[in-house]
Amino acid sequence: MAEKMISTEPATGDQIWRGKVGSVDDAMERALAAKRGWASESVSKRMEFMRRFANQVLKHSEPFAELIARETGKPLWEARTEVEAVKNKVEISIKAYAERTGQKKLDSALQGSAALRHKPHGVMAVLGPYNFPAHLPNGHIVPALIAGNVVVFKPSEKTPAVGEFLTKLFHEAEVPEDVIQCVHGGAATGKALVGHPDIDGLLFTGSAQAGIAINKKLASNPAKIVALEMGGNNPIVMLPTPKIEDAAVTIIQSAFTTAGQRCTAARRLIVPDEIYDDIIPAVKSLSGRLLVDEPFADPQPFMGTVIDNDAADILLQSREALLDHGAEDILEMTRPKEGLPFLTPGIVETTAIDERPDVELFGPLLQVIRVKDFDEAIVEANNTRYGLSASLIGGEPKDFEKFWSEARAGIVNWNRPTNGASSAAPFGGIGLSGNHRPAAYYAADYCAYPVASTEVDQPRASIGVGLKDANKGPRKSKDAHK
Repeated sequence: MAEKMISTEPATGDQIWRGKVGSVDDAMERALAAKRGWASESVSKRMEFMRRFANQVLKHSEPFAELIARETGKPLWEARTEVEAVKNKVEISIKAYAERTGQKKLDSALQGSAALRHKPHGVMAVLGPYNFPAHLPNGHIVPALIAGNVVVFKPSEKTPAVGEFLTKLFHEAEVPEDVIQCVHGGAATGKALVGHPDIDGLLFTGSAQAGIAINKKLASNPAKIVALEMGGNNPIVMLPTPKIEDAAVTIIQSAFTTAGQRCTAARRLIVPDEIYDDIIPAVKSLSGRLLVDEPFADPQPFMGTVIDNDAADILLQSREALLDHGAEDILEMTRPKEGLPFLTPGIVETTAIDERPDVELFGPLLQVIRVKDFDEAIVEANNTRYGLSASLIGGEPKDFEKFWSEARAGIVNWNRPTNGASSAAPFGGIGLSGNHRPAAYYAADYCAYPVASTEVDQPRASIGVGLKDANKGPRKSKDAHK
């Protein structure tokens, strides 16, 4: 008998979904049977299927957003932006496929022609996260399907209802059910999918710990394409600016949007001494005014819950550990509703900690680090094994040029938040943040492989040197009869 799964609403504790753990073997059998037919469809037809999918997302946008809000705990306004991103991903992916994996042909007279075309990998496994349970897996799925792959998708076990809804929208768009399948389950199901011998690629968004385990598992098989989107210990560096209130807003958007549950969220605010007394009171004051409430509250909150009580417990314990090691509270993180995973924004100064832990604290907890000057700020910004996102707030163009040049990150912004990256640009990081296969606009690169050809309509060839004369025997050496 299949193991049952239950999903509950973080904001209420009420059950939202019940289902069964899926069979990876059954899903793979169906995917293998479907892959040749899907790959043989024309690219234009596969793109048309994706446009039908976008229409289904638009048609069901409000119930889709409500489901995302309920299952993740994020405010309804933010869930609506996620649905919009799912819809917009289609046209962005179509453009990216044409630009990055399009066909080319060069004629060369008697040498025929040279051609470049692309082929799908085959069966792609997609592992989705819980923070953007529709948008982030969709960012792998749509490019993979356009390229001609079939997809076996395992949503996070914390957001199975959204994953199932997303998959059904593809099916309502008449994408064959075996071409995009949703397989529910926890860690064991994910491991079974990663380790299945018949997958041709693994597309992952999640924690560095899980991504490293996947990388180790598949390292001995270079035939399988692996794209890893992982987390970050992202810095914001502050320099003098007359726009202190705007800077404070940018910092808060970076640190506390989605209750800090974004891989691009700012974890560290690095402030030179000369600007500390200007920016920190402004950030503290504005953070204390942020509304934290359930997704459908009126007025709408800035933040909802973190994903569950376990996540809330870990964040509160992490804050206590920082305080025990010498950090000082600037704004206390609290749990306003006992038994539910609501957290208010927390800010701690960790300058006095000699060895600050280089971890991704996935929630609304911002660390402040004081430094002497800009040079020291850049050194501190790079003091991490991660390398996803970094922002400079304030300063002049020459300061940003220096920051851009020296910051180790895949996304480097100026006077903009660390998060909110555009899907029309590549998205990814270095170090523990990724494996040099950026997603978003560059997802086309890992969803198909290039095939180079030289082509002539009839065989035409000759050997111009090194042949014996066809009308004579082999020439004898002068010394042959000596």
